[in-house]
Amino acid sequence: MSVRLIQLVGVVYLVSVLTLSSAREIQPDHKQTQDSKDWYEKAIFYQIYPRSFMDSDGDGVGDLRGITSKLDHLADLGVAGTWLSPIFTSPMKDFGYDIANFTEVDPVFGTMDDIKELFTQAKQRGIKIILDFVPNHSSNLCKWFEWSENRENGYDDWYVWRDPKAWVDGQPVPPTNWVSVFYGPAWTFSEKRQQFYLHQFDYQQPDLNFRNPVVVEAMKDVLRFWLELGADGFRVDAINHLFEIEELLDEPINTWGNTDPNDYGYLDHIYTKDRDETYDMIYQWRELLDDWQRTHGGDTRIMMTEAWVGGEYFVRYYQDGNRQGSHMPFNFDLITDLDGSKRPSDFKRVIDNKLQLIPEGKVVNWVLGNHDKNRVGSRYGVERIEGLLALEMGLPGIAVTYYGEEIGMVDNRDITWEETQDPQACNPQDPSRYQELSRDPERTPMQWDATTNAGFSTGRPWLPVHSNYQTLNLDRQKASEYSTYHFYKDLAELRKTSTLVYGAYESKVMANDNIFAYRRTKISDTDTNYLFVINFASTAYTVDLTQSFDNVEETSVALSYSFGSKPSGTIDPTALIVGPHDVIILHSGCERLLVSITLIFTVVVKFLFL
Repeated sequence: MSVRLIQLVGVVYLVSVLTLSSAREIQPDHKQTQDSKDWYEKAIFYQIYPRSFMDSDGDGVGDLRGITSKLDHLADLGVAGTWLSPIFTSPMKDFGYDIANFTEVDPVFGTMDDIKELFTQAKQRGIKIILDFVPNHSSNLCKWFEWSENRENGYDDWYVWRDPKAWVDGQPVPPTNWVSVFYGPAWTFSEKRQQFYLHQFDYQQPDLNFRNPVVVEAMKDVLRFWLELGADGFRVDAINHLFEIEELLDEPINTWGNTDPNDYGYLDHIYTKDRDETYDMIYQWRELLDDWQRTHGGDTRIMMTEAWVGGEYFVRYYQDGNRQGSHMPFNFDLITDLDGSKRPSDFKRVIDNKLQLIPEGKVVNWVLGNHDKNRVGSRYGVERIEGLLALEMGLPGIAVTYYGEEIGMVDNRDITWEETQDPQACNPQDPSRYQELSRDPERTPMQWDATTNAGFSTGRPWLPVHSNYQTLNLDRQKASEYSTYHFYKDLAELRKTSTLVYGAYESKVMANDNIFAYRRTKISDTDTNYLFVINFASTAYTVDLTQSFDNVEETSVALSYSFGSKPSGTIDPTALIVGPHDVIILHSGCERLLVSITLIFTVVVKFLFL
């Protein structure tokens, strides 16, 4: 090798090292490195409502084999973990949230072999399976409740039993005025036991007594059972209802005008929700998961928690001092605080407030819909679906997708009173209110293709398929060059970049509060900034990005979605045209990398030709 060639190699190596070193020196504001986030902290999670996802045997109800058959779809979407609504043995009065056996698969969903196969196939595709854990209550057909009602086998104190407050005309009076989430008194009288039992939900869902240490250990055994079988974590249902005060005190009446004493909103639930003991239980479950991790190895097993709370109540789910809690307390602010009537300034306020609330070292998550709430297009408007997806997928933290959001499914509002299944709608026995109360419209079958029943089942589906399935389905969107599905996949790919995983966040409102824009800032000079511009209005605007953001380098379109002419190429940041409901994602160049490449090229030329 000649001296000149040796010098050339040495210079190129030196320039490369300096380039990479300078890139490593630049860290994001929160001082996290490329390797500091766990798998779940940068994940897309996908919620499956098993009854409605895919039916493998033609009985009209989705099942585990159906889910397994569609795992490639999840892998194609870039999903890291999928959470399954309950698949355990149940009389299905609340479609699986009334569990009769916590360690068995209900035959309607398949067998224990089917769940094992699902675990195996999912792991082969790099997908984690998160199971629903429903600790607050069981079914009234659970053996535990039967034994407790009969005071048998040491189960006397496994549920919340109380004597009547009084007897009036031979009828027992409930111990308190507490109201069920599903309408009516939260107490039901047992003729066998001559006591009332508490049920914060349906009367067929009696509350377990977590003040009994034997119950606590039994439910921990449930977690251990499924961990042993292969579960990667748990989503904990209705956790803030777990404890009530021991004293029998009536809850105060709300002041916001709800006049029906049987309606859950009639009372201020200061004695039956968000008790201190609940947080302690969460910390105990976290200790169990961490202990399991230490003894069994592998990736982190996680806990998600469902509690519709904000402020301090929300933060406490993460931790209390050194005691760790939920890996992922669900953030429902995009659902509870925002809808189609809200403006970009409302979104900015809600998002900024949540980001400021998250404890240091913890990661926020973003949820647009689930099995209990309206779908994205039905809440915000179908024209805003892509804009909301760009928010959910581009904001710092974890993205949670409800099945069908990737193709823009909407609620099926054509379900009749006779077809309604949801106990929340049926319990009041009021056909005039069923559409207001029913959760069935957002639970209808996944729309796979344009064949019979949208490809979901060869039998009659348990809920009617939306009538738009022949035009709105996955197959059609896959075949189209331009669709919600392809936009979702592109967003999922964009989320893998270091900037979207680790970069800082800054948001602005423009165009008279009609455009929401936010920037994710690169963490090194070899990365790129991304600037998301989302038009909430049905009017086009021309905006000057330099008036809102400093040092605008984002002049190339990385990704866009438009109902008109699709933006592409290079733009003028002082005069960006944003069409009605357009989503435009801009990026900057990799400046330092380009400079380095130029320098290397110059060195090569100099040594070869001088």
